Amino acid sequence: MPDIESLQFLTYPLLNNALQSWLFALTVSVLVYLLIRIIIHLGVSRLVRLAKETTTIWDDAVTDALSRTRGLFVLIIALFMGSLLLEFPDRVEAVIVSVTSIALFIQGGLWLNSIGQFWIKAESQRRRKIDPATVTTVSAMGFVGRLVLWALVAILLLDNLGFDVTALVAGLGVGGIAVALALQNILGDLFASLSIVLDKPFAVGDFLIIDEHMGAVENVGLKTTRIRSLSGEQLVFSNADLLKSRIRNYGRMFERRVVFKFGVTYQTPRDKLKRIPAMVRETIEEQDKVRFDRAHFQAYGDSSLDFEIVYYVLSPDYNQYMDIQQAINLGIHEHFEQESIDFAYPTQTVFVHRVGDEREQSVN
Repeated sequence: MPDIESLQFLTYPLLNNALQSWLFALTVSVLVYLLIRIIIHLGVSRLVRLAKETTTIWDDAVTDALSRTRGLFVLIIALFMGSLLLEFPDRVEAVIVSVTSIALFIQGGLWLNSIGQFWIKAESQRRRKIDPATVTTVSAMGFVGRLVLWALVAILLLDNLGFDVTALVAGLGVGGIAVALALQNILGDLFASLSIVLDKPFAVGDFLIIDEHMGAVENVGLKTTRIRSLSGEQLVFSNADLLKSRIRNYGRMFERRVVFKFGVTYQTPRDKLKRIPAMVRETIEEQDKVRFDRAHFQAYGDSSLDFEIVYYVLSPDYNQYMDIQQAINLGIHEHFEQESIDFAYPTQTVFVHRVGDEREQSVN
């Protein structure tokens, strides 16, 4: 058994604290570190099992947030708890408190940011099924929320470090004007993005035609909107330029109005001409998801008797529209074949008059 004299070194003073006090504080710090890590591990495991039994997202969000606890933060908290057992000068204690506060603010920001991102992801997936137009709104709200969160964290950190936050905010207000002038194009796209979010002229998944470009909206960002074209490449539009363009949004189409024409020859008997609208109507009404509007003998063309047909396809799907139009064209062709009605094609009649010959010859 060691004698008392051999343990005298434990009373050796080190930075105004005995060595045994440093050892005791270190032991407390290690125990606190291990205890916090064990509590986090057990808490996450318990919440994971609980989340599987519930339908709410908040337990999943808290689980995800706790799993993002940084080891450095736990270490700082453990060292702070150990430092409470020691005596330090006021300046050193102020530094310890500041470092601990900074770690707490940053880790708190990470926790809140994780919960917010988890909610945004879950809410976006839910809204994409019921109302895709609001997905962009949720994303924009998430961006603004994260911006406000980290701005508050930054202000708290600066205030904790002794900066005059009031003067800093006033200075940022003046400097913000200069920054706004320098970044007016970027800010223009940013406000255009907010306009898209609030006004909702289109949403992710909508099929757009913009001038000579067309494609489906993949993403609406803060500066650009990305569209996947029919040929496969990605088209990137500036939000400000996009709102200045004429946009045709086929994603908001509920039905498609179809107008088409055809002509028959001038030799077609009048009684057959009268029956053509009924034939066309019968052919159109045989199709599914179609509403017939009208069929008329429209005009006398240069080389044909012209008919105009109008009907509605009760679906915005383009492939379905083409299938229906093909079936209608084949049906009209079958009716005309049965009735011996000829489709017209461009022809020209030339009348030739021979000098000295009273006969007039026509050549087709």
